[in-house]
Amino acid sequence: MKTTIIACMAAAMTSAAVWGAEPQQPTTPATASDGVTRIFNGKDLAGWEGAPGWWTVEDGALTSQSTPEKPCKECNYLVWKGGQPSDFELTCDFKLSASANSGVQIRSETRPNWDTYGYQADMTGDGGLVGYVYHHKRGLIAERGEKVTIAADGKKEVQKIGDSAELLKNFKKEDWNRYRIICRGSEITLYVNGVLMCQITDNDASTAVKSGIVALQMHPGPPMKVQFKNIALKELK
Repeated sequence: MKTTIIACMAAAMTSAAVWGAEPQQPTTPATASDGVTRIFNGKDLAGWEGAPGWWTVEDGALTSQSTPEKPCKECNYLVWKGGQPSDFELTCDFKLSASANSGVQIRSETRPNWDTYGYQADMTGDGGLVGYVYHHKRGLIAERGEKVTIAADGKKEVQKIGDSAELLKNFKKEDWNRYRIICRGSEITLYVNGVLMCQITDNDASTAVKSGIVALQMHPGPPMKVQFKNIALKELK
């Protein structure tokens, strides 16, 4: 009997050690004391939802890839399910293959078939659209090196704040770069690798939106690979 009890205790301790070695993956984002929430855990798709078969985690990064055998024929998005922030600062590292086209949706809404609608911090592998603000209805509404003000009647005023070609030199092709996106009130401001790229002030009530989802884009086109990691969000007050 004593031998049986000791054996059971040893088995229980062994089982506990095994479970302790592989803790359960977190299902809620971790918020630091400075109010920054890590909305991607670097391990799995917990807290995110996207088109089946298109998004995985590779080397600690949210990843989507198309190939000649698996072409992407229409846009699909990986949507963060943790809320629809209004005023916030979002940072993320991104890496694109040379032919890639992608973006970070902000203050957007979901549409059928894993589509979205709204503002996007744009990006392409060649850097051509890095630092641009795109909108599904209005197209490219702010280019790199521009400060754009959209009046209540929709009229657009553009002020140059930098040279587009010079600003592009801060982007590293086929390497990791960092987007910093600040949404506050009617303003959206984009930084790449710590450098101001563009800013919009949108006062057109017919199209401007003050809150919405955050999502990551996989774009149709030639074979491409897009990756995102170190994604953090801080709501502003």
